Amino acid sequence: MKKCCILFNQPLEGALADELDVLEQVEYIGENLEKLGILVYTRGITSNFMNEVAEVAAEKPDFVFNLVESINNKGELCYFVPALLNMYSIPYSGNPLEALFLTTSKALTAKILKEHDLATPLTYLPSQVNLLKPGQRYIVKPIWEDGSLGITADSVFTFATEDEDRLKALDDSHWIIQDFIDGREFNISVIAGRSGPEVMPAAEMVFHNFASDMPRIVDFKAKWIEDSFEYENTIRDFPGDKINPVLSRRINELALKCWNVFGLKGYARVDMRVDDHENPFIIEVNANPCMSPDSGLMAATRKAGIPVTTVLTRIIEDINY
Repeated sequence: MKKCCILFNQPLEGALADELDVLEQVEYIGENLEKLGILVYTRGITSNFMNEVAEVAAEKPDFVFNLVESINNKGELCYFVPALLNMYSIPYSGNPLEALFLTTSKALTAKILKEHDLATPLTYLPSQVNLLKPGQRYIVKPIWEDGSLGITADSVFTFATEDEDRLKALDDSHWIIQDFIDGREFNISVIAGRSGPEVMPAAEMVFHNFASDMPRIVDFKAKWIEDSFEYENTIRDFPGDKINPVLSRRINELALKCWNVFGLKGYARVDMRVDDHENPFIIEVNANPCMSPDSGLMAATRKAGIPVTTVLTRIIEDINY
């Protein structure tokens, strides 16, 4: 019987829903790994991660299922765990160190997408505020965080000269500014397969009842605050054949190109915005998307008719050695 250690980021005391969600993932993945006949145990990762991973190495699991999304709720530290797993030659699931580092940084992701001529919104650092155009809409984002952490309705703004001081005060190492694509939003999940990566059915985030002055984005409230207007009115839909075939094909092509360009493995999600002319723009490559039962990734695999145990088998078969 194979032995698997599920590694996850141990939530801090007083953690909010976005951080606590990993506990649901651990339970869900653990239950389904056991259905595959795998002996499962878990270990939470904290700021003492070097010693914690050393202890895992001493336990000699056959592989690690890596669910570490952050350390002490800092997304920019998540790649330390696969780096240590590499050092100890412990096989682990999901994306490799290099892919996690590149995609966790939204600034690096945007740079690489541009270098490979893959459509993405123009991206600026706060120190480049002089390049912004008055009257144009932008969105400001934290570079290293996922799960919409740091994204609010106020993140979207129409630039005016009086915004310069506020934006210049932001740290170039932690914030970016991008052109805001005011259109539809799609989440495209991809999982590994024996014949190569497979794109799951496209999920569209639909914004019901939003007033004209409310930005149609999946911000922190929409993702995590259950009694908020944004949460109740931001709905995941699978439009299927209702998507223009040309747009559908283009979205799938972009997702697969991201898989190859960033060296993705196991599973990933590519988020896109589509403008009024049906031009898709990649806004995020998520190399460690949520795997809870109600997550976008798992919803997409269910829509494709793939059982969770099959999803996990395909991820394990694409494991990092």
